[in-house]
Amino acid sequence: MPKVQINGIDLFYDIKGTGEPLLLIAGYLCDHAYWSLIMPSLVLQYQVIRLDNRGMGRSSAPENPYSLKQMASDVATLLDHIGIKQVHVAGHSMGGQIAQELVLAHPEKVKSLMLLSSLAKGDALFNSIIETWGELPSNVDLKLYEKVVLPWIFTDAFYSIPEMIEGLIEFAIRYPFPPAPYSLYHHSQAILNSDTTDRLQQIHCPTLVLVGKQDILTPLKFSQQLTQGIPNAELVVIDRGGHGFLIESPDAVVSAILNFLRKLKPAYSNFGF
Repeated sequence: MPKVQINGIDLFYDIKGTGEPLLLIAGYLCDHAYWSLIMPSLVLQYQVIRLDNRGMGRSSAPENPYSLKQMASDVATLLDHIGIKQVHVAGHSMGGQIAQELVLAHPEKVKSLMLLSSLAKGDALFNSIIETWGELPSNVDLKLYEKVVLPWIFTDAFYSIPEMIEGLIEFAIRYPFPPAPYSLYHHSQAILNSDTTDRLQQIHCPTLVLVGKQDILTPLKFSQQLTQGIPNAELVVIDRGGHGFLIESPDAVVSAILNFLRKLKPAYSNFGF
């Protein structure tokens, strides 16, 4: 699992599988491992590239502020480093915001776009939540922080599964690469300072907008805004699952992704060969 020096930091990335390249960008509080439950299905058909955004996982965590455009530049430079000219891109939540900045800055690099539980710009409620999430890590321990965050991520049905939430909290506490409090603050500020609303019409690649019906953090209206603003966007709503549907409903998520990508493959007629 290699690292590469990019834009003044060490960026961690991981490549598995063969086929067309597919890049996965994780969101706030998450690193490349967040995609683990859908990786087995993806690597059967695609060369899957995952990375840890600056400030997360095994990538460097500089103490100066971050921006989503800067993180998109990290991604673009990584693609250049590993020699990938064009890629399918999927981003979850903040990762979807980074993906938007990537395709806006480097449209030639993005073959298709998948925006999962994402947004163009937050409303007052969303911004208040993200601002709080950025400030809390300096004031509470990780266990309490997770207990504050997770109700916005998972549904009541998921909470009702015995010991599921306790297991996730324990996993976060024991995770060997926890984010620094200042990194979470910088990520929260990057989210709050991002707005692609007036630039969505510049995204011309095929785009899937995917959201959980029970997402209360980035609700359906955010995905509808993306779909209405991006000329070639398709909206798919997953009935079961909230913001954390990559963990709660991985089969439905990977099915939607693969169905979307399948439709992009050239249709070859059978001429008897």
